[in-house]
Amino acid sequence: MPTGARRRSAPVLALAAALCFLGPAPARADLRMCNLTASKVGVALGYRDPQGWVTEGWWDLTPKACETLLKGALAARFYYVFAVDYTRGGEWSGRSLMCTKDSEFTIRGVEDCLARGYDRNGFFEVDTGEQKSWTIQLTDPNQPAAPSP
Repeated sequence: MPTGARRRSAPVLALAAALCFLGPAPARADLRMCNLTASKVGVALGYRDPQGWVTEGWWDLTPKACETLLKGALAARFYYVFAVDYTRGGEWSGRSLMCTKDSEFTIRGVEDCLARGYDRNGFFEVDTGEQKSWTIQLTDPNQPAAPSP
């Protein structure tokens, strides 16, 4: 379950951040995120379920830690991530606009975010290739991506 509250951030690290997407992890079927940065990071997730679009957050990831965002076999091919660097400011973002809010949330739908009283942020797309398990590694923009285990 997401915890914590999003803090407003300064400069955007944007998609220039080095992102390394790893394939299926053995033995478990989950969507996981590993924070390979030296910063505390807040993460919001967007995806489609049988009822439509949903965004939820915030998961607080400590430096050099991993967290399960969704438990069980993945039901979608594409997931969307927006992450905020709480320590140094900035964010990892993309072009897929979805709804968020500053405190813990689960929001149905991605339309009319501002009119519905939510924030609107750009999420980056993660293509899982229809795998049942996936790990996303979030890295500093100037740090080379970690090698696959």
